[in-house]
Amino acid sequence: MENFAVSIENLTISFNYHGVYFKAVDNVNIVLQPGKSLGIVGESGSGKSLTAKAVLNLLPTNANLQSGKILIRDKQEQLINVLSSSAPVLENLRGDTVSMVFQEPMTSLNPVFRCGNQVTENIRKHTKVDAKTAKARTINLFQEVKLPTPERIFNSYPHELSGGQRQRVMIAMALSCQPKILIADEPTTALDVTVQKSILELLKSLQKKYQMSLIFISHDLGVISEIAEEVAVMYQGEIVEKGNLSQIINHPEHSYTKGLIACRPSIHKKPKRLQTLDQFVGKQESKSIIQDDTKENVYNQIEEQGKLFALNNVSKTFTISKNFFGKPIKSFKAIDEVTFNIYKGETLGLVGESGSGKTTLGRILMNLLEFEQGEILYHEQRLSGLRKKELKKFRQNVQIIFQDPYSSLNPKMSVGQIIEEPIKYYRFITNRQDRKQRVIELLNNVRLNESFFNRFPHELSGGQRQRVAIARVLALNPEFIICDEAVSGLDVSIQAEILNLLQELKEKFHLTYVFISHDFSVIRFMADRIAVMKDGKLVELSNSEQLFKAAQNSYTQTLLSSVPSF
Repeated sequence: MENFAVSIENLTISFNYHGVYFKAVDNVNIVLQPGKSLGIVGESGSGKSLTAKAVLNLLPTNANLQSGKILIRDKQEQLINVLSSSAPVLENLRGDTVSMVFQEPMTSLNPVFRCGNQVTENIRKHTKVDAKTAKARTINLFQEVKLPTPERIFNSYPHELSGGQRQRVMIAMALSCQPKILIADEPTTALDVTVQKSILELLKSLQKKYQMSLIFISHDLGVISEIAEEVAVMYQGEIVEKGNLSQIINHPEHSYTKGLIACRPSIHKKPKRLQTLDQFVGKQESKSIIQDDTKENVYNQIEEQGKLFALNNVSKTFTISKNFFGKPIKSFKAIDEVTFNIYKGETLGLVGESGSGKTTLGRILMNLLEFEQGEILYHEQRLSGLRKKELKKFRQNVQIIFQDPYSSLNPKMSVGQIIEEPIKYYRFITNRQDRKQRVIELLNNVRLNESFFNRFPHELSGGQRQRVAIARVLALNPEFIICDEAVSGLDVSIQAEILNLLQELKEKFHLTYVFISHDFSVIRFMADRIAVMKDGKLVELSNSEQLFKAAQNSYTQTLLSSVPSF
């Protein structure tokens, strides 16, 4: 009998959408050997997560299993077809033989139970040990996944931990019964590069220690290249290419795989334009990327344009707790004496880990947060001294694109109403028909057509929603835009389209950007200069080319060394 950890045979899953069935997973076949790691890569909607969830028979209630079987050997070496097993069999299988680490630990962990109790619950369920033994095992697991002060973490609630710590708790829970198979579904997508690197290294070491089989799901081939031995590429529900990592990365055969590799920004080069998936899938492949050799002189050219913002020793402190009389007794310095200029027409990249202060600094620039020390000059006028009329003009000229367009767009308003709203508020265009024409013009600017005018946010893809958010920002003809992690939640192919679009709009409308991100490959493509922040301080400010060639600060060097690349 063939030896395997998981065997997926002819798996086909469909959904009924308004009476029409469409295949989300189409005739997928995968065999994973014991102790091996498989990376499944593809865009949102490609079927990769659905395939992984099928291994645990966690299919949505409206999913229609058309064909296929998934075979697993449990710890007693009994062969089980997961898709036809009873509820008690599945209950014993999940968390014991097969475990799963999900993308967002905050939604996977129960917010009303302490982290330690959530891990001991799984241990006691599958091993029948007493509470004292389960607690001791949990604390040992927390040490194994390199959590600081395991006893404190044991008694902490999920909201009291950082994103990386919560993900380590999830990994400890998944490993609590020493499973034969571990499924990791985008476990590092929302994490900083340094935290991502540590999580990937942890998973690799634990897989080797326990001789587990690993299925790792991601939309980023760079991340997959750090952990997987074999790779399966999924596109529109099908596996279009399978092979070992080196073969897929260095000699891809399918046009979709070639497109995924080409779309991804690189920290090693700065093209004038990123290639997009459309150039590979269904269309003739584009010519090779033209390298931009003029970036060395950009810094001096920008300085000649004059200052738009000047920040001098800006500090911001948040009060964490107060005493009975309302006097602050504990505070946190989010921004610590930051000084730099933003020049007209440049893109300034603002990078750093979560908690470094980059988003807080962006909100201060937007005049959405007050600061208690230093000064900010906008067109050589003090930002804190703007009168009501001047402030309204400032709000028109300075805009922001948020990370998640779904939460920043009103779900009850159509696309046309969303883009038209700021135009109406500022009385930019008073005639209704002229306003509609302006909205259609803005839609065309972001490569959406008039048919989107009456659609609602839930009817759009992630990339389309972000285009609507960009169109709304452009409605008032701003001169300065803050992009706060504006592409971090998007697939690499959609990300490439949005980044190209932002570059084109910058040239067309003479915009100035501050681009906030923890992704150095994106910053490499977008930024003329880069400011690196750590613990509220500005630790390095440099021309983009110089920083990537020879970063001066050790923290910057650590960040750059953590970026996945191939």
